[in-house]
Amino acid sequence: MAGVVVVGVGPGIGLAVAKRFVREGMSAGLIARSEATVKAAAEELVGADVLPVTADVTDEVGLRSALDRIVGAHGVPEVVVYNAALIQSDRIGDLTAQQHRDAWAVNVGGAMTTAAHLAPAMAERGSGSFLITGGMPQPKPDYASLSLGKAGVRTLVTLLHQQYGADGVHAASVTVSGGVGAGTGWEPDEIANHYWRLHQQVPADWIQEIVI
Repeated sequence: MAGVVVVGVGPGIGLAVAKRFVREGMSAGLIARSEATVKAAAEELVGADVLPVTADVTDEVGLRSALDRIVGAHGVPEVVVYNAALIQSDRIGDLTAQQHRDAWAVNVGGAMTTAAHLAPAMAERGSGSFLITGGMPQPKPDYASLSLGKAGVRTLVTLLHQQYGADGVHAASVTVSGGVGAGTGWEPDEIANHYWRLHQQVPADWIQEIVI
């Protein structure tokens, strides 16, 4: 079975998603900025065909190179999950324009780079899912940069659907409405099940967003 690529594989949602898809027999390409983080995630997937790669999602050349390594090892992925985000508390006026650009580069720019690099080959094959971790179902003034970024994610999903949906690529987001963790109501393993359900949908049943 073709593989999953998880960009932003931290110990919460990213790792839970990787585990969920590996359980279905998929290989996994894992990307994180920290070598320690991505290696720790790979160690949780003992017995699976896993390739951990280090890359910063704001470094377009580095991210594309990491994706190429995974495609070279596992082939064009069946599922891509973009889970990187810069989560910080800020209000309008707190950040400089450059700081907002830095947040956007993580929250949206890396997702666009990943999609631009992988979605055309997925479309040429005629199948695949491109899934993004969303959030902030309603904008919050204490999380201005994140609210703007997650609004950008929704628009990006719509654009990907318009560009690649007819060629068999399912673009969607999983919008997480609260803090992730055990006992919070947003358990990583249960959240991961939503990604699998989106991937399992047939085109007639495709939805572009799940809010949990």
